[in-house]
Amino acid sequence: MNMLQSPNLTDELHRMDANINQTTSETHHEHTRTGRSVEALKRAFTDNLFYVTGRPFSKATAQDHYRVLAYTIRDRLLERYISSAQDYKRSKAKTVCYLSAEFLLGPHLGNNILNLGLWENVDLAMKELGLQLDVILEEESEPGLGNGGLGRLAACYLDSLATMEIPAIGYGIRYEFGIFDQVIKDGWQVEVTDAWLRNGNPWELPRPNLRYPVGLGGRTEQYTDEQGNHLVRWIPGHTVYGMAFDTPILGYGVNNVNLLRLWKSEARESFDFQAFNMGDYYGAVNDMVVAENLSKVLYPNDEPQAGKELRLKQQYFFVSCSLQDMIRIALRDVGSLECFPEKFAAQLNDTHPAIAVAELMRLLVDERAIPWNKAWDITRNTFAYTNHTLLPEALETWSLELFERILPRHMEIIRDINNLFLDEVRMRFIGDEQRVARMSLIDESNGRRVRMANLACVGSFAINGVARLHSDLLKSTVLSDFHDLWPEKFSNKTNGVTPRRNIALSNRPLAALIDEVVGGDWLRNLDELRKLEPYAEDQAFRERWREVKLIAKRRLANYVERVAGVSIDPHSLFDMQVKRIHEYKRQHLNVLHIITLYNRLKHDPSLEITPRTFVFGGKAAPGYRMAKLIIKLINSVADIVNRDPQVNRLLRVVFVPDLNVKTAQQIYPAADLSEQISTAGKEASGTGNMKFSMNGALTIGTLDGANVEIREAVGEENFFLFGHTEEQVQELWARGYQPCKFLEHDAELRAAIELINSGLFSHGDRQLFAPLTGNLLQHDPYMVCADYRSYIDCQDEVGIHYQDVENWTRMSILNVARMGTFSSDRAIREYCEHIWKVQPVPVQSRPSVERPR
Repeated sequence: MNMLQSPNLTDELHRMDANINQTTSETHHEHTRTGRSVEALKRAFTDNLFYVTGRPFSKATAQDHYRVLAYTIRDRLLERYISSAQDYKRSKAKTVCYLSAEFLLGPHLGNNILNLGLWENVDLAMKELGLQLDVILEEESEPGLGNGGLGRLAACYLDSLATMEIPAIGYGIRYEFGIFDQVIKDGWQVEVTDAWLRNGNPWELPRPNLRYPVGLGGRTEQYTDEQGNHLVRWIPGHTVYGMAFDTPILGYGVNNVNLLRLWKSEARESFDFQAFNMGDYYGAVNDMVVAENLSKVLYPNDEPQAGKELRLKQQYFFVSCSLQDMIRIALRDVGSLECFPEKFAAQLNDTHPAIAVAELMRLLVDERAIPWNKAWDITRNTFAYTNHTLLPEALETWSLELFERILPRHMEIIRDINNLFLDEVRMRFIGDEQRVARMSLIDESNGRRVRMANLACVGSFAINGVARLHSDLLKSTVLSDFHDLWPEKFSNKTNGVTPRRNIALSNRPLAALIDEVVGGDWLRNLDELRKLEPYAEDQAFRERWREVKLIAKRRLANYVERVAGVSIDPHSLFDMQVKRIHEYKRQHLNVLHIITLYNRLKHDPSLEITPRTFVFGGKAAPGYRMAKLIIKLINSVADIVNRDPQVNRLLRVVFVPDLNVKTAQQIYPAADLSEQISTAGKEASGTGNMKFSMNGALTIGTLDGANVEIREAVGEENFFLFGHTEEQVQELWARGYQPCKFLEHDAELRAAIELINSGLFSHGDRQLFAPLTGNLLQHDPYMVCADYRSYIDCQDEVGIHYQDVENWTRMSILNVARMGTFSSDRAIREYCEHIWKVQPVPVQSRPSVERPR
């Protein structure tokens, strides 16, 4: 029987035709690819099911449903995407280029439906087809192209740039394997490959015509051109190619669609026939294997030398491709590179893309024969640099030997930049050779290393921190010499997060309640949340607020039982610390509080405390042993607490595995208390603190990062403050900090650490957690012992406050109402006005190409 005469397929075709013919006269004219009505969406879905997946409706899987709906929504993006590109080109608009090694985007489908304003219609269309939108959304694999806050911030900024109608391109790497999937086995973190591309990626558009060569290794040689100019030619040892993959980034409630352009590494040819014919089967594909390794995995383990080398190659690879692409666009749109800084503002998101300074100089001087001084003027007026850390060890450096071997021409350029720069320093600070040594782009005192933060500072016209305290500390500590030289370069741009994903998408009941009382404009102007303030005094509204929170807590409770096998009470206080696992973030201080409560309940079983559920989540770097030991401790404490009938009616502990954007959308809305407890002066900003507060959680925290500004915004009375300030931390160190002194004077701290050392949480093994407790007793680099008592006392206050249900709800409402300044829209507006000097280019809604109906 002919396939087209198959009864099942024929029935499906008839059903499709019937569905199409049932469209009303009102929607009949809508194009299948762009229509917004329920009928048009149904028609598009059934079309794509047949012509994209090649499956009849009755045989389609849940993954098919996701792919089909993704293509259906993408169709509605592409018209706007093409219109945006045409308008930007026509206007010769200045474009923001955001260079970042990470873009932690989260799932696309829900965000794009929301930004298109199609949620209700898509939801209804799926129901009429017998499907559930929520089930379809769960099928999307998250692009794990980031490690945490840095990549999530980049994603929020792309969302805000498009929403504010600012022409922008995000540049990064299309990692084949993203940040690892985390599995917890016997309490330990186990890293599993994140094969996020296993089922394909319907959101990306391959651009095989955009392919750039990237040289590595080799040597340089000097020569004289026909005009008598002395020039340098780089002869790479080998060359890889970067191919572009584009992802449209749609703004909320606008027609603007910007671009995320990610680079995949390739060989010039994927197969060497000559080698194959000679019997060298390995050699026939070797170039392809070596080349593709560059974009294989996000952040390879850089403990071994090979990992360091690959990471440096990755950073140079994506920067070189991006700058070659920017040069192509500039020549196409304005015809000259003289006005390159007027065409582009390039933001370096931390030090990972800092090699861009030397690469742009190479492209201009070596490839375009632009004189050095002119090229340097173009370069340092193109780049701006965002610093994201106060930890000196996190300021990226590379050994001179490695750098020179991989990028010999760039090493020469950096030396030339350094010589000219240090002359400027010597003229400004006569006789201060120690300052000269500190500011040099090459550290001569520590095994000779290239300092990437110094290169970024010298090659950028603007330098910013990401919270007010962080920016002040940059000026006085790690970048103080550069601030002394160029104070006008420095500014603060406090981080922000997008309310679209972090409230409207992840917490739809809360968004609906806000819509009802505030109106619909708050997602584009978060200051509108101020209108919630009077409702904090409305008892009926407070009751509705609690109902919304309980919905979120029940949803999380169901999720936790499914993924972690732990039953938790939605009516208990949900106390959450969800972020990257690191000693300075002090998850172990939180654990000491849990053990302290455990000890109290064991010593006095009649003690009544506020029931609490402690929720942890986060990944540790694969090579960070202490962080992985903290994860093991959390899970070991959870095992004992959750099984102990004397305490488990009042305490529960859960570690949610594999924290990512998708998982976080379950967690943030459900929190009652947000743990932001890093050592003062260590956290640059934080963005999880903002996401929790936007969803109505109260914060317990130190005066660190953006906590300072959050506390000012929401009111001191609505924030639980504890711990030493940054100044007090420095004083403690100056006096000679001895953690054992705090143990001597605090019986509960001593008892908590002794209980860990007793083996209770390690099946009798007294040595398992000895590296962790020993470090606390002997060194305690992040002052856990110093802040313990203040933290415990503050947590006792939290428990008392939570019992006053009405006042806690009032505080929760005020937290949300006063979070307007922490929108990423505000942050992007400040970048646009003070650093990038760019203007919006609104895109008009119109057919951008002729299409057959």
